Amino acid sequence: MASEPINGSLPGMFMNPGPSSFTDFVGGYKPELLPGRRAQALSGPAEQLNIPHATTIVAVTFPGGVIMAGDRRATAGNMIAQRDIEKVFPADEFSAVAIAGTAGIGLEMTRLFQVELEHYEKMEGRIMSLEGKANRLATMIRGNLGMALQGLVVVPLFAGFDLQKQIGRIFSYDAAGGKYEEHEYHSIGSGSVFARGALKKLWRSDLTEEDAATVCVQALYDAADDDSATGGPDLTRKIFPIVASITEEGFRKLPQEEVGALAQAIVDARYLSPGGPNAPLR
Repeated sequence: MASEPINGSLPGMFMNPGPSSFTDFVGGYKPELLPGRRAQALSGPAEQLNIPHATTIVAVTFPGGVIMAGDRRATAGNMIAQRDIEKVFPADEFSAVAIAGTAGIGLEMTRLFQVELEHYEKMEGRIMSLEGKANRLATMIRGNLGMALQGLVVVPLFAGFDLQKQIGRIFSYDAAGGKYEEHEYHSIGSGSVFARGALKKLWRSDLTEEDAATVCVQALYDAADDDSATGGPDLTRKIFPIVASITEEGFRKLPQEEVGALAQAIVDARYLSPGGPNAPLR
């Protein structure tokens, strides 16, 4: 444990060059501040606490980048805990991270991951490689394993633009921090089975950025159609999915007006074809 500051001064470790990992720095000074190292004592099983959970996330690659999108619903048991939660965030200028699982821990882990990447860039004077970012996130997830074993599971989805390979890439994880690169498209969360079926049907290698965004919203619609924990477009309240694009130009969150117009067009088309568009046979 680091020594306590004297006369209000900063501890010595704050004055010396430290590791490029902010998580390691905090772990050496106040490890109890990290999400996975707090006192792990629940009064009962996590599912009995009705802690809000974030649900379905999708990601689709296209020539020049990757689109990531998430629905807006958080659930607590059989109740809707929040209708407009945000689950997709910029990790840094060229990557995005989205959460599924225990919402509170997921949001805290996301903020820590954002600081982790910013700290590395300041300490090293360069941007971490996309593979390096994916590995750092895996380490952070592994640090939450103790909480995951008690039911407080966080399973993010990570995607970004690889500046070296000049392509969009997607990484998924398991609760133990296992990292897996996904190709073309992927989905996580309670509605992921239904969303992945839609992605398989609609993905093409020549998608434009706009087409990829449409595929993501279509997949979220299909997930909401079969999974009660996934929220569909709410035209009355004007609550629409969060959609982000990551290209060589960087991270861009699509304006809600743009996503709203896309969602409205999809809903209108579903009046004629409730099952959604069909993939061409070829």
